[in-house]
Amino acid sequence: MINGLSLFSNVGIGELLLNKCGINIVVANEIKKDRVKFYKHVYPKCEIIQGDINDHYEEIINAAKRNNCKFLIATPPCQGMSIAGKRDYSDSRNTLIIPVLNAIKDLDPDYVLIENVPQILKLKISYNKTHDTVENIIKKEFGKKYNINDNKIINAQEYGVPQNRKRAIILLNKKNKWEFPKKDNKIVTVRDTIGNLPSVEAIIDGNINYFVGNDKKIEECKKVHKWHVPREHSLRHVEIMQHTPTGHSAFENKIYYPKKIDGTRVKGYNTTYKRMEWDKPAPTITMANGSISSQCNVHPGRLNKDGTYSDARVLTIYEIMKLFTIPDDWNIPEWANDNFIRKVIGEGIPPLLIYKIVSNMDGDNNE
Repeated sequence: MINGLSLFSNVGIGELLLNKCGINIVVANEIKKDRVKFYKHVYPKCEIIQGDINDHYEEIINAAKRNNCKFLIATPPCQGMSIAGKRDYSDSRNTLIIPVLNAIKDLDPDYVLIENVPQILKLKISYNKTHDTVENIIKKEFGKKYNINDNKIINAQEYGVPQNRKRAIILLNKKNKWEFPKKDNKIVTVRDTIGNLPSVEAIIDGNINYFVGNDKKIEECKKVHKWHVPREHSLRHVEIMQHTPTGHSAFENKIYYPKKIDGTRVKGYNTTYKRMEWDKPAPTITMANGSISSQCNVHPGRLNKDGTYSDARVLTIYEIMKLFTIPDDWNIPEWANDNFIRKVIGEGIPPLLIYKIVSNMDGDNNE
């Protein structure tokens, strides 16, 4: 086993399968207390240091050296560059790539994996008296000591993940050139992944019995998995989605379109109030995956005899776990609520993608 350091760890979703490919994360860092609490619950043997990486940098590096960490995985915050965010390139969080570069220099690991949104590659930062893109600075600073992968943009759907999720992955390896593994021949779809799960309707404004028999259906779903439980929605949101076909947005409806409480038509894009498609991978699952009014979060649904569509709701946490390739036995702490779990998943990395990349770090499965 190779000991590793995780920076900007969230709750360790991307690390869930690393043990299977010979990596043991023994030191981690995360700024938010609730995420640290969650991380400790999932990885009780890991030394996780809570706080701002800039304030605790020496403590983190000393712990990593003490534990002989030869593997580094870093997922610095990307909200300043994310397409789903404001895309503010002056956002201070964009500079958090800098302590990652410092950690590579100070820790001198054999393997480095940096994950972020594709925009990070062209983000300009100042480092070691140089002002250039992140991609160019990494080449300049580490190109002599490390082999650095050529292609740096990857889509999770090409590697067995049932989700269209493009990411920048920067790989550094002292021994061989570490490239991405071979792409899968088959794209895994939403139907392949959650099509066998029982349908269930939303809880309407706190009323679990609004739909006749829904209480019994929820109990049936809980037997499949404790987190296969529908979210609570407003009646007006559910009604418009009942009349929205698979793969379509409620904005396309002539009668049942998004409205305010007073009946005024809501303005928005056709990527919102939208159902997923059964026979494609899921769209990128974001932190806002609990909102019908956000981007393409609604269950694909099934046509009912009366012409409406079932499952007029966002995905359950279990359905999201499946589309994120999170194992069924993920040890979610009892204190974590629905909103929090959805947010940390949306900020995470599909563990199957990380597993496949790391399994290929010595170049055994290159194209």
